[in-house]
Amino acid sequence: MTAGRKSAAIPQGVETLMLDMDGTVLDLAYDNYLWLTRVPEAYAERHGLSAAEARDRLYTWFLELRGTLDWYCLEHWSERLQLDVVALHREHREQIDFLPGALEFLQSLRRDRLRVLLVTNSHRTTLDLKNDRTGLGKYFDAIYTSHDLGHPKEQQAFWLALQEEESLAPESALFVDDTLPVLHSAKAFGLLHVRHVICPDTSRPAQVPDAYPVLESLQDLQSPAPPRGTWPGNR
Repeated sequence: MTAGRKSAAIPQGVETLMLDMDGTVLDLAYDNYLWLTRVPEAYAERHGLSAAEARDRLYTWFLELRGTLDWYCLEHWSERLQLDVVALHREHREQIDFLPGALEFLQSLRRDRLRVLLVTNSHRTTLDLKNDRTGLGKYFDAIYTSHDLGHPKEQQAFWLALQEEESLAPESALFVDDTLPVLHSAKAFGLLHVRHVICPDTSRPAQVPDAYPVLESLQDLQSPAPPRGTWPGNR
């Protein structure tokens, strides 16, 4: 499959499906609103800054820490910004929602033999809030966060730790994410099948495809036909 071409099936031989959460299963509009609008607003109010001053300061810090554990850590940002960042998340929890087609896709996986993992950089506090809101956890066989494993997905150490936990075979796993540095890291680790979600935020235009087969939504994925000689009773 050529780069940027829409993917329409889970490849034969895939036994483990690994899904990112924010921007793959859940609408990234919630997180983008919080971190790019609401948190800067609250920071400006707390420290007597203009909106522009607050945004400039925070965006500089965001860029410095992007791809690290601290970037995803609510305790770090609460302390650094002198704000109750968790309270801000809870204040707007009604905006948490599945991406179009994601819930239907997760429900359809119940009839498949895949092991389904949620693999996320999300902080556990945020994960619990989103799970309470959506009930997404019941659709996964296991959930792994970067804080649980001690490394963000952008780093090879994350995948090594996950492989140890899951006895993961890279050639028989499919990984879906919306973040290119994470996809690059997964590919460098040796994952044979990766997919790029290019519509992670319903409030924004689609991302530009890069080097990987793309999905507009999880519903673009179709289960592979069962191997010859099998029937549903054998599942």
